[in-house]
Amino acid sequence: MAETTKLYGLGRRKTAVAQALLVEEPGKRTINEIDFNVYFPIVSMQSMALGPLTLTSQHEKYGFTVRVHGGGKHSQAGAVRLALARALVELDEGFRKQLKDTGMLTRDPRMKERKKFGLKRARRAPQFSKR
Repeated sequence: MAETTKLYGLGRRKTAVAQALLVEEPGKRTINEIDFNVYFPIVSMQSMALGPLTLTSQHEKYGFTVRVHGGGKHSQAGAVRLALARALVELDEGFRKQLKDTGMLTRDPRMKERKKFGLKRARRAPQFSKR
């Protein structure tokens, strides 16, 4: 049996965490053991998650299996994108500049601000009543 290339990548976005395994099976695209197109039915999310593979022209050579949890679907798509980008850099260091220039290797630091005591939400104060 031939040895297949297995490359791992970890991606995070908000509270979503994705662990990607890149394999040399172009048709295999699963997320949490569900078909990729079923898990991300919206085309914009599909293109976001597949961004690193299409940018480096590796979408016809490699497939992936991803475990993702936390966050919403949009955050999960961003986490999958970062995980696949990191796995591709592990495959070939030459992809680093190409992926970095398009911002696919940058972890998005934006998080939800925590609620403060005495307030309704992070910044929303209780309504003021003069009388």
